[in-house]
Amino acid sequence: MTAGADLLAGLNPAQRSAVTAPLGPVLVLAGPGSGKTRVLTHRIAYLIEALGAAPEHILAVTFTNKAARAMASRLEALLPAAAGAARPNLGTFHAWSARLLRRESAYLEVSRDFVIFDEDDQSTLVRQAIKDLGYDPKQVPPAKIQAIISQAKNEMVAPEAIASGSHVQTIARQVYARYQAALRNNNALDFDDLLTQAARLLREHPDVRERTRARHRHLLVDEFQDTNSVQYELLRWLASDTADLFVVGDADQSIYRWRGADYRNVRRFSQDYPQAQVILLEQNYRSTQTVLDIAMAVIDRAPGRQPKRLFTDRGQGSRVTVYEAYDESDEARFAVDTIAELAAGNHARPGDCAVMYRTNAQSRSLEEAFLRAGLPYRLVGAQRFYGRREVKDVIAYLRLAHNPDDQVSLLRVLNTPSRGLGAKSTASVLEAAAGGGQSPGRLLLLLGSGQATLPTGLSGKAGAALLEFGRNLQRWRTLSQNGTVAGLIEAVLADVKYRAFLEDGTEEGVERWANVLELCNLAAEYTDLDLAAFLESVALVSDQDTLSDAQDVPTLLTLHAAKGLEFPVVFIVGLEEGLLSHQRSLDEKDALDEERRLFYVGITRAMDRLFLVRAFRRRIGGASLISEPSRFLADLPADCIHGDLPYGRTQAQSVYLRQTRWETPVASFPPLQAQFAVGQRVAHSTFGEGVVLETRLEQDDEIVTVSFAKVGVKRLSAAVAQLEILEDE
Repeated sequence: MTAGADLLAGLNPAQRSAVTAPLGPVLVLAGPGSGKTRVLTHRIAYLIEALGAAPEHILAVTFTNKAARAMASRLEALLPAAAGAARPNLGTFHAWSARLLRRESAYLEVSRDFVIFDEDDQSTLVRQAIKDLGYDPKQVPPAKIQAIISQAKNEMVAPEAIASGSHVQTIARQVYARYQAALRNNNALDFDDLLTQAARLLREHPDVRERTRARHRHLLVDEFQDTNSVQYELLRWLASDTADLFVVGDADQSIYRWRGADYRNVRRFSQDYPQAQVILLEQNYRSTQTVLDIAMAVIDRAPGRQPKRLFTDRGQGSRVTVYEAYDESDEARFAVDTIAELAAGNHARPGDCAVMYRTNAQSRSLEEAFLRAGLPYRLVGAQRFYGRREVKDVIAYLRLAHNPDDQVSLLRVLNTPSRGLGAKSTASVLEAAAGGGQSPGRLLLLLGSGQATLPTGLSGKAGAALLEFGRNLQRWRTLSQNGTVAGLIEAVLADVKYRAFLEDGTEEGVERWANVLELCNLAAEYTDLDLAAFLESVALVSDQDTLSDAQDVPTLLTLHAAKGLEFPVVFIVGLEEGLLSHQRSLDEKDALDEERRLFYVGITRAMDRLFLVRAFRRRIGGASLISEPSRFLADLPADCIHGDLPYGRTQAQSVYLRQTRWETPVASFPPLQAQFAVGQRVAHSTFGEGVVLETRLEQDDEIVTVSFAKVGVKRLSAAVAQLEILEDE
């Protein structure tokens, strides 16, 4: 057998077609779990072993260093390196562009030893440019201007070409020009420049273009659906019309539009290379057929896509469970209890399970449910809810209102948001307080009530800011003693204009404000707690160590963070309009289409079991409101699911069923006979003995609510829990 034939062993027919495709443009549309990385690495190996390509002439680009390392590791296993032998060029778009720019630096406005500025460096330059132009960074948010500049660069738009339709755009155009000048003065490029300058170099200088094309005769691109406009143009200039350009992607999994990714590049490729061979990878090695059928039912409703029929040899598998919780707390309990049941019955290990959600703020109720149950978990892609900066800021304000002597909290919020109080002003306050034998917080209270004068040297803007802070602190202190926690939070947020401080025009700002609203929701739930009890409750939760040293713990993560991962058991929670689909997407078709793709990505992370969960009621801004089921739930085929089906009934019927269901069991499918009855004594292998409080039928399962002597009330699946009925004594 030849070396080339060895490389094809174990590939399915579609994978083999992709790996052995003739040189030239090739578009591989790879469904989820179809082995695209395997195809890419085998294609590189096949180019070298079977087609005689020189390794140094091969360039494979992807989006993360982790993906590049994984590709290199697999390639090493396929083609063990000989000592001193050349290797293919593997890396990210940015890393490759940086190498090109250093090699061809004679054509740039910076020298070969240019530095690359990260986001913090960029923010510093933008803020300084705003100040130099005479604007106030508090009135012109640097992050918003930075986002406009980044978007312009990724669309290859020069400063003078930015539209001036609004005041912000006019300022952004001015800041952009000054920012670029500052980069040149620092002999620096930012991340966007690495791509735009590389594309411009290839477009404007034929000699550079030809040298680079000769160096990279075989081009391979991973995650092609995530390329943005400048990355696509970079590839077009790098590749000639007859280039060996091999791209792998799946427009159905394009979920990073907010980063500039454009799934339409997949369509543009077919238009720009009409001779391209298109190969579908439809065999899935990850999921059961039921999970794939659910996924296809959702994504098939997306417009203008290349149809794919995903199939697997793993068998049909279990039907997907759809569960309608009463509220977000019940939603979290359902996930925690179900994971505990699966683990207790040896149906899955805790580490096999993942709970996914649309926004980071949704993790709060989940984290608390795991902590109450005494179960460790792992949070991916974000800090713990109570460890997030904005949450800690608001809690610091509450702690200061409760205890003005809390100097740690005071120093955290004294200039957050910025009040023009720098280190010198802060030091003056601390010194004056120490001289008077009191805490800085008490001094500010006296300032606010007119019983003290400003420290020496503090006047003007800084003095006015301290007086205003002192007056606010007086009012917050009164509210903390006479009002509700929710009312105090509302007053603090309004007084310090915290929303304007967070919402700086970026996606991160919107997420941060959502986390603050989730803290408001929490406060609204604790109407019977005073501020001291609320702060104690929060402190006890936030001090928990949520990560276990062992790896065998459930994972909590957003749907965006789940891309590229897989789990035997997946829960997707918050399937309601306003969450998934997200509120910001409802008025924009492209954004709504991406929400559908995001749900599809989440579904296809599941290997064996999938649970889709929504809440009948959810707190929004402190108020408990009836939610509307996600529109995507209406797409699910009835023969693939069981449980609560929210469609096919009016909202009034839904309300009535919900109101009665929590008092009286509702049997959805009469042919199924109940095994348990209210009042029966039962035993569970982990939870011990208990008494049945409620039982209800859901298609092919019975849901039993049991009060256990050791662990309290649990809601269990009879099919999973394996409860034993005990004889009355």
